[in-house]
Amino acid sequence: MRNNAIRQLRYKIALAMALIMLSISFGVMGYMLIESYSFLEALYMTVITVATIGYGEVKPLSDSGRIFTIILIISNLGIFAYAISIITSILIQGDFLETYKTNKMKNRIAKLSNHVIVCGYGRNGKEACEILRRNRIKFVLLEIKRESLSDLLTDDYMHVIEDDATNEQVLIEAGIKHAKGLITTLPNDSDNVYVALTARELNQTLTIVSRASADSSVTKLKRAGADNVIMPDKIGGAHMASLIVNPDIKEFIDIISGQANEVRLEEINIAEFTAGFEGKTLHEMNIRHKTGANVIGLKRPDGSYDVNPDLHYTLSPTDKLIVLGTIAQMEKLRSML
Repeated sequence: MRNNAIRQLRYKIALAMALIMLSISFGVMGYMLIESYSFLEALYMTVITVATIGYGEVKPLSDSGRIFTIILIISNLGIFAYAISIITSILIQGDFLETYKTNKMKNRIAKLSNHVIVCGYGRNGKEACEILRRNRIKFVLLEIKRESLSDLLTDDYMHVIEDDATNEQVLIEAGIKHAKGLITTLPNDSDNVYVALTARELNQTLTIVSRASADSSVTKLKRAGADNVIMPDKIGGAHMASLIVNPDIKEFIDIISGQANEVRLEEINIAEFTAGFEGKTLHEMNIRHKTGANVIGLKRPDGSYDVNPDLHYTLSPTDKLIVLGTIAQMEKLRSML
């Protein structure tokens, strides 16, 4: 929809400019043929005539030249009035500013890589965006309803495209081919299936997480390419029940997942470290002493997990560390990357 608005704006501007150029060309050719003016003389005479400035004539006009001038003035009254109305409406309605902002946003998005795309800005989409922003992960939000974006504040980590996420071209503009993940939270399960299917076709390595309302949609979404399917209603019910069964454990999980305060639980790829940690043990890395963060888990290349790993375990570039710490401690850890 936003693309259609841009095309319409460009069409209006092109039409206004074409009418003005057509009028000037008509005047120049007329004066050159009727009065034998040079090109510069004919151009000057045409401009002062259609602009109704009232300067003197380049040369005395013949009767035919005067008749042509009358026709040129009358015809251009309508043409210039129409062209000016188009330009004025663009400026007053803010179309030009909107187009400028849209193009600027597109240029920013075109430079992104390894980012996340969020489809839909409903309740689940808002929460996903907040978590991504909190963890300083750059992402692109796709939302077709302008009213849903009224309270939205963008920053360096958030980019917005006001368009339909089920449109393949919109996903391409959002940088789907260079993204690392996609979260689709559209209210209609069939739309989520289509987005997942299209996204998987465009990027085979993409991690896709989808929302689902019906149990029957889970299998369809998995077949379409979703890596994980979340049913918010079920999760909400399980969350409420766990607060009764194991309230302290659930609260602690909320804390370490970063939802209750400033504590973060993050995964770190060993290959991202630049300080030569490959082949060293966890004890030699000494993350706890250097940053204050704690390594509470490890994921091996075969996909298996090691909870509370041995400090003498030798790390490989394909290992991932699960690290728990505050925002400040995580910042210190990132400085080691």
